[in-house]
Amino acid sequence: MAHNLLHGTIPPGLGNLPKLKMYNIGFNRIISSGKEGLNFLELLSNSTSLDFLAIDFNLLEGVIPNSIGNLSKVLTKFFMGGNNIYGTIPPSIGELRGLQLLNLSYTSVSGEIPKEIGQLKELQILGLADSNLSGKIPISLGNLQKLNRIDLSRNELEGSIPTTFGNFQNLNSMDLSDNRLNGSIPSVIFKLPKLSAFLNLSQNYLTGPLPVEIGNLENVVTINISDNKISGNIPESIGNCKSLEQLILARNMFMGQIPATLGLVKGLEILDLSSNQLSGVIPPDLQNFQSLQLLNLSFNQLEGEIPVGGVFSNPLKVHLEGNQNLCLDSACQHTHVRRRTVYIIIIPTTIAALCFAVGLLFFIRKGKGKINGEFESFRGQHQMISYDELRQATENFKEENLIGRGSFGSVYKGLVQEGITVAIKVLDMTMAKSQKIFLAECAVLRCIRHRNLVKLITVCSSIDYKNNEFLALVFEFMSNGNLDEWIRGKRRYENGKGLTVMDRLNLAIGVASAVDYLHNETEIPILHCDLKPSNVLLDSDMTPKVGDFGLAKLLIDNHTAISSTHTLKGTIGYIPPEYGFGEKPSIAGDVHSYGILLLELFTGKSPTDESFTGGMSLKNWVEKSFPTYIDQVLDPELWDERQCTKPENQDDCLITIFRICLACANDSPDERISMRDALGKLKKIGVGPL
Repeated sequence: MAHNLLHGTIPPGLGNLPKLKMYNIGFNRIISSGKEGLNFLELLSNSTSLDFLAIDFNLLEGVIPNSIGNLSKVLTKFFMGGNNIYGTIPPSIGELRGLQLLNLSYTSVSGEIPKEIGQLKELQILGLADSNLSGKIPISLGNLQKLNRIDLSRNELEGSIPTTFGNFQNLNSMDLSDNRLNGSIPSVIFKLPKLSAFLNLSQNYLTGPLPVEIGNLENVVTINISDNKISGNIPESIGNCKSLEQLILARNMFMGQIPATLGLVKGLEILDLSSNQLSGVIPPDLQNFQSLQLLNLSFNQLEGEIPVGGVFSNPLKVHLEGNQNLCLDSACQHTHVRRRTVYIIIIPTTIAALCFAVGLLFFIRKGKGKINGEFESFRGQHQMISYDELRQATENFKEENLIGRGSFGSVYKGLVQEGITVAIKVLDMTMAKSQKIFLAECAVLRCIRHRNLVKLITVCSSIDYKNNEFLALVFEFMSNGNLDEWIRGKRRYENGKGLTVMDRLNLAIGVASAVDYLHNETEIPILHCDLKPSNVLLDSDMTPKVGDFGLAKLLIDNHTAISSTHTLKGTIGYIPPEYGFGEKPSIAGDVHSYGILLLELFTGKSPTDESFTGGMSLKNWVEKSFPTYIDQVLDPELWDERQCTKPENQDDCLITIFRICLACANDSPDERISMRDALGKLKKIGVGPL
């Protein structure tokens, strides 16, 4: 019964099915029954033949009962992730000795990983990602010698990586990213014979050198050890990793030269060594890479001549900014040539350098450690606003200056130097993901500029009066609030009227222009991943500007989003259906969210409106009335004013608008129109007969 729109609670008759072998209700809208929580699982203890149990991605809420170990002893696959499950994982989980797959990812389970999971000797896949797990990784996990996939990413795990992980002789992929792991990387990790998909240890506190044993990973496709404190040289043995397609070692403390042996890894598509302390020249062999789509060597201490062939002939694929002693030809030792060349290779925007500075600052200070002298001198080149200045600008973050709250912080109106009014987004540092949101917005906003995108003015990375870490982004102030407030009628013109059809059409065109720019006109395509009316801000002229890039992704090609995860990206109601099936963020996903936004703009109905029950959605509701009874779904605000072209064409105008809405919001990503097509069709509506 998986992947439907079933709702309600688990029927009590479930306990009367002793011969049941498979129970799959995943990806529905099933809820828990009152205070019973997940106790319905006790009913399944009568099904002693149960082999497959999937209750994942529903609306179930509660703690895992201690009696979980009473489930079928022949149970091999157990999916529970994607629910509001909290509390700890009970030790009795270790009694399910037949389990081959255990997935508790995307929940709120907390506490330590019970050592009893190490008793699941048949386990092949362990998924505990994106939860609130803490404490050390139990060494008993090393007993799982049949494991081929382990994902413990995006938790609060600490301590060192157990050396017992060297027992994973069948492991295909390992993801321990975005935790608080410290210590050195055990060399045994690089001796796992079947590690071939990916090794992701990024966003931790790992220290020490990168073991030379990394060269043993001859079959691995992706290695990501970025955002740690790894030091020393990049081992020459990296050239033995002949199957590598992505090597990401950014934002560490590597020094020395880029190993020339990297030239042997011919299949590399992404090479990111940025924000380290690498020196020497760029290996000439890098220009021979035929598959390379992104080469980022920015913010190191490289010098000498920049190669001109291969990937270096396409400046859109190469990032070299922040290396003051690089030049374009053999005459670079001459001062005047060097000065001319530096201007060519540095991104010509203050925000670009500023955000790289902030990113580097954050990762160096991530453990509240000392900022090194080299970075202090770099930081001085780019003016950032201080905490004290922001405190004064907002009158000590006065409640009257609060203009909005979101999942990751609050937005205040402030008056900075020279009487400029700004919007100050202060991140809630108690939220585990806030630091990533800060860096994501910097990474995107550093390289974009468009009249329909909100403008980042500066940033603040400091400590507050309590000596706690403080992060804030300072944006241009948008005096007319956000689009959601206008749709709900919370904001109106001075004459008391709301948005007209023509107003809404112009707003739709502005938003589409911004998204089209992100998808098609930036150096690397950018996915917003959270398009919705509250993220569309309006300036004094009612010009729409898309903001909030905290979930944004940089798309390297049509299949790969940098740092993408299988977490559902976006807001309920706007998330494209394919994300619920584990698909990665895509351009088509943004188009779907835009289509829902467009439907909401012209119907006045939210996709989460309480009237949409029993499988009905905003899109289905409009489809039932399209095109004959379109008046029935039109925003009542527009019943008396429907003109967006010549009067004789106004009905065609609305039908065309809704046709575009539905084409964008199609359930199938392959059948959605592109943002560029949607923009072109919307622009044609206001200029004459359709």
